[in-house]
Amino acid sequence: MHTRRRGSSGSDRPVTDEPPEWSDVDADDVEDRVVELAEDGYSPSEIGQKLRDEGVTGTPVPNVKLATGKKVTEILEENDAANELPEDLENLMVRAVRLREHVNENGQDKQNKRALQNTESKVRRLVNYYRGDKIDEDFTYSYDNAKELLE
Repeated sequence: MHTRRRGSSGSDRPVTDEPPEWSDVDADDVEDRVVELAEDGYSPSEIGQKLRDEGVTGTPVPNVKLATGKKVTEILEENDAANELPEDLENLMVRAVRLREHVNENGQDKQNKRALQNTESKVRRLVNYYRGDKIDEDFTYSYDNAKELLE
């Protein structure tokens, strides 16, 4: 978004409507494991990676949506284990707070001043996108609000 670089290429998931035969886990077990990992403090993307790598009772879960019919965030919302902020917005706010603290200590660091401007711009764009749906209607981003929310 803020650079001249092209997007990075990567492999795509196979197009399928059913989980593979080798991953025959019960949907209820997967949902229980998702809620358990969320209570341990893992984010939705980390939960997906843990289920892919470790699985449920030793059997890997390559795709939670294929196994349960719901996304990880949907499972968390149903069980009241979801975060108050969307994960992408929270990650950008963490980065902006960290950059702001660095720039306050190192005023001569022009490169990171620019990075802070770009990151805060992305945060404001995401706040506008999520406003009213996932966050409060009157929420506005500021360093103080972000620091308070992330503590």
